[in-house]
Amino acid sequence: MISTRHDVFLTVAQQKSFSKASQVLYISQPAISKHIKALEEHYKAKLFDRKGIHIELTPSGKFLFEKLTEVKRIQEQTEFEISSIRDVMQAKGMLKLGASTTIALYTLPKVLSAFHQHYPQIHISLLNRNTELVIEALLNQDINLGITEGRTKLTNIDYQPFTTDTVVAVCSRKSPLARKKQYTIKEILSMPLAIRERGSGTLAALKYALEKNKVKLSDLNIKVRLGGTEALKNFLIESDLLGFLPHRSVAKELAYGDLTEIHFEELQIERNFYFIQRKGENSELNKSFIKLAQKIYNL
Repeated sequence: MISTRHDVFLTVAQQKSFSKASQVLYISQPAISKHIKALEEHYKAKLFDRKGIHIELTPSGKFLFEKLTEVKRIQEQTEFEISSIRDVMQAKGMLKLGASTTIALYTLPKVLSAFHQHYPQIHISLLNRNTELVIEALLNQDINLGITEGRTKLTNIDYQPFTTDTVVAVCSRKSPLARKKQYTIKEILSMPLAIRERGSGTLAALKYALEKNKVKLSDLNIKVRLGGTEALKNFLIESDLLGFLPHRSVAKELAYGDLTEIHFEELQIERNFYFIQRKGENSELNKSFIKLAQKIYNL
């Protein structure tokens, strides 16, 4: 097993701060420094460069971080697999997930609840960010399994299909735009819009669908950009602007009449969601979660 000192080193490296590591580990900052100093004496190498309040890994520190990260991953996998052999209900481990907003808010709760019932001893953490940041977290080894919208050209990531969703145009029932339910694609150019932030999978899907109809995102009358599905949805309910949101996120508002769906000729926006893992890594814990998620959604 990884020693306490090595765990402290990993936390400092991940947090890029002695003080933040102290808060995460619930031990004093002097104790953190003592552990790092002991490791540096053991390896006879400097592990961190201290630049004012900022710290960076030295070449030796980077090497140690990479090796310890791999060791910890193997340790966690081994613990899960051995404990599963004894009793699935007593299986131990850490499921570190990352998911784009739509999946995190509207798809995963059902899966996480079922997974917890199957594996009550597994610790679950969920990072809720847009697609771009989930990929970054995976590559930085902050998470071990991600669920994102669409695929990138990155060769160090494995993609496995999960589910699909549609993005719909919506506005408040009080908006003048709600008087008509059908518009031509060209009419969108004059409509005031509120859209998601850059890096959002929803925005990427909208951009792709518009370009298929020879409309550029830069051609649109964008008035507001908001980070997060819920923020955009609640803004649209209170404003006269038009926005594009995943159908799953607005199903209740459409049913209750708080929002109205607007249709544009020839504009179909569909998104594919994928499980993502680092190339060459496919732990039994991840496999168990993926299998359960696919079963719940009948895939």
